[in-house]
Amino acid sequence: MEVWLIGTRAELDAAIDALTAVAYVIQLGDRQPLAGADAGRHRVFLRLALTTAHAAHRRPGPTHADRGGALVDLDAARAGRRPAHRRQHAG
Repeated sequence: MEVWLIGTRAELDAAIDALTAVAYVIQLGDRQPLAGADAGRHRVFLRLALTTAHAAHRRPGPTHADRGGALVDLDAARAGRRPAHRRQHAG
């Protein structure tokens, strides 16, 4: 899921904390200040992965200083996968 959030720094902090509690933040963009009537507000891009896993088992999301997504050790991820079982249909 991709989301743009707009608000003050405090509002963005609260929204990001709340979203991190229910989803894994894959990407957290840089905060971009808005101008004109929206001066003092910022927008930020988030890419989220929604899971049913319990929050205690989730990896921590990226910090505001992170740029882009988290690095994934593909060899370790592949080693932990179980092969899918395919059903054989009687024809």
